[in-house]
Amino acid sequence: MLLTGKLVDSLRPQAFYNLMVINRNTGRGVFGQPNGTFSAYVSEGDSISLSCKGYEVFNLIVAADDNCQHKVAYYIEGKPQEIEEVIVKRIKSLEEIKEERSALAMRETRQVTGIEVLRSPITALYQAFSKKEKSKRTVAKWEFRDDQSKIVQELLRTYVAYKIVDLTEEQFEDFVIFLNIDETFLKTASEMDLIVFIQDKFEHYMIINDR
Repeated sequence: MLLTGKLVDSLRPQAFYNLMVINRNTGRGVFGQPNGTFSAYVSEGDSISLSCKGYEVFNLIVAADDNCQHKVAYYIEGKPQEIEEVIVKRIKSLEEIKEERSALAMRETRQVTGIEVLRSPITALYQAFSKKEKSKRTVAKWEFRDDQSKIVQELLRTYVAYKIVDLTEEQFEDFVIFLNIDETFLKTASEMDLIVFIQDKFEHYMIINDR
């Protein structure tokens, strides 16, 4: 029995160069034509799969007509294209980053100091030896370093946009660590001082990583 047919993609007209007609009963397959037409000799009741890259597999069972043939025409659609998520980050202005640099400060954790120690020696001792109080100060330091790192990374993104330095996104965190920029300098330096400092560090960073 002759099986004939044609695949048509009404949404994306194209050539079906990899169309294959697979007979699951015999385990054999033949290629179709680039225009989507195909033919194969089959038997009544055979299970047939039409496979084409970019499309779902279409299955059918052979049923003979009055002329001992099985003619088909199928309208198919390609698989939905999956596009990776793209995150667009707004480049902050130098003025915005300058304000963030100036405002950079560690979160305060109440601590008895100076003359207050004499007024409340028990509280001072508690803070000196309490694990909870030490944990608070440690967390505050981590938060401060994280804020500082974020500001430097924002600054670097702006510099990359202005072609002052040439860093990939993957290099940012590593370069921030390499910079080891002083917090006071970060808060008070002029734009020119920062540019000169970071450009100099960037040159050394590239020399080291080119080895």
